[in-house]
Amino acid sequence: MTETTGRKADAGLREGVMSGPELAAQAIASIAPSAVIAFTAASIFLGAGNGTMLAFALATIVILCVGYIVTVFARRHASAGSLYTYVSKGLGPTGAFAAGVALLIGSWGIAAGSLGGAVSYAADLLQLFGVPATGTLWLIVLTAAIGALATFFTIRGIRISARVSLVLELVSVCIILVLLVAALAWLGPDAWDPAQFSFEGVPFQGVAAGMVLGILGFVGFSSADALGREARNPRTAIPRAIMWSAVAVGVLYVFAAYTQIAVLGDELGEVASPLQAINDRVGMPAWFAPVLVFGVAASFFAVVVAPLNVVGRIIYVMGKEGIVPERFGRTHEAHLTPHRVLLIAGPAAIVLDIVLLLAGTQPMEIVVWVDTYGTYGYMVAYALVAIAGIIYTRRIGVPNTLVRICAVVAVAAMAYVFLANVWPVPAFPLNAIPYIFVGTMLLAFARFWWISAKRPEVLRNIGNTHAEMLEGVG
Repeated sequence: MTETTGRKADAGLREGVMSGPELAAQAIASIAPSAVIAFTAASIFLGAGNGTMLAFALATIVILCVGYIVTVFARRHASAGSLYTYVSKGLGPTGAFAAGVALLIGSWGIAAGSLGGAVSYAADLLQLFGVPATGTLWLIVLTAAIGALATFFTIRGIRISARVSLVLELVSVCIILVLLVAALAWLGPDAWDPAQFSFEGVPFQGVAAGMVLGILGFVGFSSADALGREARNPRTAIPRAIMWSAVAVGVLYVFAAYTQIAVLGDELGEVASPLQAINDRVGMPAWFAPVLVFGVAASFFAVVVAPLNVVGRIIYVMGKEGIVPERFGRTHEAHLTPHRVLLIAGPAAIVLDIVLLLAGTQPMEIVVWVDTYGTYGYMVAYALVAIAGIIYTRRIGVPNTLVRICAVVAVAAMAYVFLANVWPVPAFPLNAIPYIFVGTMLLAFARFWWISAKRPEVLRNIGNTHAEMLEGVG
C-alpha cells in the first residue's frame, strides 16, 4: 500500500472535542492520586517521619519544573506525539525515539500495573458484599473483565474514556476527602499538629528518600499533551491542564499526608491500609467502608484507561511518520481512535497480569513490579525533555533562564530517583527490573537502527507530525 493510499484510508483523530476539564481528567487520571494517597504517605513516613509533608512538597516542585518545560513545547507544538515530538525539537530523531519508547514503556507499564490494583480492590469490594472473590480463577476473571472494559472505553472514543476517568477519579477523590475531613473534625482541637511544621528532628535523608516516592506519585501527569489534535485551543488548554493538575494533586498529597499523620501518628508506618485504619478510628458508618474500597478501585481503573490513550496516540504518530508500520497510523472510521494499537496494548496488559497471577504473584505485587518498570520509562522521558528544552529554547532565541533552572532540577531529580531505585540493590524481582527496562529499550532501538540503515529518509519525518498535519475529519 502506498503512502498516499494509506493517508486516504485514515479517518484521523477527532479534532477539537476535548474541553479543559476533560484534559485535566486525562492528566489527573494518569496520576491516580487516590491510589497514591492510599499507600505512599505511609511508605514515606517510615523514613521521613514528620517530614512526610515536606517530601511531598519538594516532589511537587520537581514535577512543576518538568511540567514547565513540557508547557514550553506544548504552547508551540500541538501534537498527538507528546514528549516524543517535543524532544525531537531539541535532540533530533535519536533523542525523540528514545523519549517516545521510554514514554510508551512508562504509559503501558503504569496501565498494566494499575490493572493489578483495580483487580485487587474489585475483589475486596465483592467480598464486602458477600461474593467469595478469592483464588486465582476469580482474579483472572476480574483481570480479563476490567482490562477488556478499559480497552473498550479507549477504543470507543477519547471523550467517553476521558469522561469515565474524570467521573471515577472525582468520585474517588471526593470519597477520600470526605474521610480525611471527617477525621480532622473527629480530632477537634488535636487536629492542629505543630510538629509537622517545625521539622525539628526530621531526618532529611529520609525526606530525600521520600521525595523518590513522592515523584513517582506524579508519573503520567503530563499525559494531556498527547491530545494535541483532540483538544480545543490546545496551545492554551494543554499547558493549563498539565500545570494546574500537578498543583492540585500536590496540594492534595500534602493535605492527605498531614491528616494521616495527625490521626494515626506512628501507627501510619505500621498499618496495612492507612485509609481503612482512619475509617475504623473515626468510626465512619458501616456503609462507608465499601464506598472507600470502591473509590480506590475506581482510581486504579481510571489509571488503566488514561495511559492507554497515550500509548495509542504516540504509536499513531509513529505510524504516520513511518517509524512503526503504516497500518498503526490509521484510526477507526467511526470512533476516530487508534484502535489497532489499543487492541494490542490492552490485551497485552491483560495477558501480562494473568501470567503473573498464574505464577503466584499477588495483585498488589503486580502494581509494585510493573509500575516500577513503567516508572523507569517516565524518568528517562522527563530527563530527555528537560535537556531538549534547553537546546530548543536557545535555538529559537527564547529567554531560557527559567528553563535551564527547571531542567537542572528535573534531570538531577530523575537521576536521583533512578539511583535510589537501583542502589542499594533491592530484592528480587525489583533488582531485575532495570535490566528488563534497558533490554526493552535496546530491543526497540534495533528497529531505529534498521530504519537508519535502510530508510534514512524516514528520520526526517520525526517530530513533524502536528495536529494541523494529521489527516481526518474534524
